[in-house]
Amino acid sequence: MLLIFGQADFPSDAITNVLFVSGLSLIELLLSGGILYVFYFLLTLPMRRNERARLFLDLLELSLQEGRSPSQAIMEASASHDPTPGVRFHLLAAHLESGLSLSAALAKVPRLLPPQLVAMLQAGERIGDVTKVLPACRKLLTDGVSQVRGALNYLLILCFVVTPFTIYVPIVLSIFVIPKFKEVFAGLGGMQLPAFTNFIIENERPLILIQLGMIAIIWLLMAAYLGGPRFMEWARRLLPGIPDRVLFRFPWRRKRLQRDFSAMLAVLLDAGVPEAEAICIAADATANRVVQNRAAQVCTQLAAGMKLTEAIRAVDDCGELRWRIANALHRGGNFLRALAGWHESLDAKAFQLEQTAAQITTSALVLLNGCFVAAVVIGLFLALIELLNQATLW
Repeated sequence: MLLIFGQADFPSDAITNVLFVSGLSLIELLLSGGILYVFYFLLTLPMRRNERARLFLDLLELSLQEGRSPSQAIMEASASHDPTPGVRFHLLAAHLESGLSLSAALAKVPRLLPPQLVAMLQAGERIGDVTKVLPACRKLLTDGVSQVRGALNYLLILCFVVTPFTIYVPIVLSIFVIPKFKEVFAGLGGMQLPAFTNFIIENERPLILIQLGMIAIIWLLMAAYLGGPRFMEWARRLLPGIPDRVLFRFPWRRKRLQRDFSAMLAVLLDAGVPEAEAICIAADATANRVVQNRAAQVCTQLAAGMKLTEAIRAVDDCGELRWRIANALHRGGNFLRALAGWHESLDAKAFQLEQTAAQITTSALVLLNGCFVAAVVIGLFLALIELLNQATLW
């Protein structure tokens, strides 16, 4: 540039300003890109977890089709030193090389796969055919799509934009604006503030505490979303039994637990596993203490001589599982085919319920926070209008 136009056309100060502005623009671009990448990274965490698990299942399925054992396939894949599967996959291969079985090795690396998936693979190893449990494992991995779509329903906006803003406004107004209004009205011969403004001022702390409580709940849900199985593990250690009971209360989670339990139960019954043992293994595959406790009741009733179609009532809230099992027994078996349609129905209903809950929750929180902020602003404007009216009368 200097050679073409000459140094006189571009003084050193102008060149410095151009370089400074260009540097600021580059920094802003890098910061914006970094922030967008962080949002993308956090939002797609469940999908990446599921992708690693899907890669693991693909490896198992290919090895079984080629007549190799899963342990041999995992060790051979690890020997290639491919970083794609992750560090925990290579750690699993090291445990397998030490002579551990697949179930024992997976127990040594708990964060490689979701707990439900590990329990399902252990059940497949128990019946001697991992191939039979792979469809149920793949169905479990489809839940990540629903979780990501639920998070897209303004959950990130609520956590990082709306909720901090809505709590920031009342705090700033209560610290800097409201005291000034009190001083002005006190200096006007003891003129009283409007009734609604007094109500807002008197209940200022409870309103802020309610907003802080809502923000804490939202951030807790976001931590559960980002933490995944690790967060649930910490929650179970801190509050034994409570996280499982809370999750079981959510209708979409309850339907997915029913789906996972019945799918594993059907596979185990088709494989000839005794009913009581099949019930226990299927309950363990859900990794939920509520389902496991109900399954223990079923096993107790089976030991007392009750039929499976009657004992299964303890884990069957809607009664459809009992009906389908009775229908499969009447036809001579093939439980998995008899329950396949119900599993698809449960999966679709769970997806619908989760998306509906996300929409309703986010909309309600936005409206509630908007009401709080509007109440504070209206109270201040009423005081300002009263002040203007008094000034006009003077």
